[in-house]
This record gives sequence, C-alpha cells and structure tokens, in this order.
Amino acid sequence: MKKLNWQISLSVLLVLLSAVLYCCHYLIFKDSHHIFIFLLADIAFVPIEVLLVTVIIHQLLDIREKQILLKKMNMVIGTFFSEVGTELLKIMSSFDKVSDSLHQTLIIKKDCTEKQFKQKLQTVQAYSPEIDIKKTDLVHLNGFLMKHRSFLLRLLENQNLLEHETFTDLMWAVFHLTEELETRTDLEHISHNDMQHLIGDFQRVYKILIIAWLAYMKHLKADYPFLFSFAMRTNPFDAEATPEFK
Repeated sequence: MKKLNWQISLSVLLVLLSAVLYCCHYLIFKDSHHIFIFLLADIAFVPIEVLLVTVIIHQLLDIREKQILLKKMNMVIGTFFSEVGTELLKIMSSFDKVSDSLHQTLIIKKDCTEKQFKQKLQTVQAYSPEIDIKKTDLVHLNGFLMKHRSFLLRLLENQNLLEHETFTDLMWAVFHLTEELETRTDLEHISHNDMQHLIGDFQRVYKILIIAWLAYMKHLKADYPFLFSFAMRTNPFDAEATPEFK
C-alpha cells in the first residue's frame, strides 16, 4: 500500500511539473499554438513508445535473460549427469530387454544435426521399454540412489531448476523411486504386484532421464564442443564408447 501511495504521489508531482513548465513556456513566448502542436505530437508518439519499450525491447531482454538462465541451468544439469545421471542411465538401460534398438538411436556422432536430434527425441518419446529387474538388482539400484541422495537434495535447492520443466519432472520421478525403494523392508522378498509397481516407477524415471540426456547433449554440441566430445566418448548407450582416444 505504501509503495502504491508513493507511485501516485510521484505521478501527480510529474504531471504538475509538466504543467508548470508549459505555463513557463507560455509566459515567456506567449505562443499557445506551438505548445498544443508539440503536446499533441508527444501524446501521439506515446503508443509507439509503449510498443518499442514494453513489447519489442522487453521481449528482446526477456529472450536474452532466458538464454542466460538456460546456460546456468545446463551447468547444473551437467553436474547431475557427471555425478549421477550417466551412471544411472547405464544401470537402467541394462534392465531394458529391447534396448538394442534404442542404443542404436542414441549413439550420437559429432556431425549430428538438429533434425537428427529431433528424430531421436521422437523415437524416445514413442519408445516403450520392457523392464526385467531381479530383486538383487533393486538392492543395487537402491544403494546407488541412496548414496547420491544428499547430492540430489542439494540440486533441488537451486531455484533456477524450477524453470526447467523436464528436469524438474525428472528430479521428482527419481526421488519418488528412491522413496519407494527405501521404504521396502526387504527388497529381496517382495510380491509380484509390488515388483510391477516399482517397475512402473522405474520406467517413468528411465524415459524422462533419456529425454533430459538428449536435450543436454544437444546443448553441449551447440555451445560446448569440448564437453560434447567427452560426452560422446562416455555415452552410456554406446558399448564401444571409451574416454580414451584410439
């Protein structure tokens, strides 16, 4: 309320100041004709000024701000894949019975175009994984996720990530799967129905994780070729990938 009163007071003051200046102009030059000509011209320009400032310039600044924010978010996402995401993809893809075709799609070369990235994304979105998890695998997966739980929690503290819808969905899916696994008293002795429920949570994480990984790889290729080179050489879907140059 105080801020609104201050804005009203300032507006009234500026209007009065303008009126005083116009009066001074009239008292000095005795020329109301030109006063009204310039006044009307200034008023006529206001809509164009509003268009330039609030629409065009604001839009350009907003685009620039989003680009800066996206770079910051991708730095955090890169940390996620370095610490957790890449290894998690390796673990999850090993449980996918029909992943051979998917692996071929997700082998990314240095000359991969934007159109090819789009085609790969469409393939992933239409893909239906068939998950075969043994009870001992759940123990291993639970141990991996719990080991990195603190790191994942720290990622959620980054407010910039709230602007990234796909990554936010991924984090919620990962935490849900972690909680589901952690609350089971004995992962080696669970019912068939319980296993099917966990597989559903697993599939959710797996698919969103691949989509986020593809978007991250596309970003690296466009902006950070040296990081993209390393990401290609550590591609979790490429059996022949190696960080060492042959």
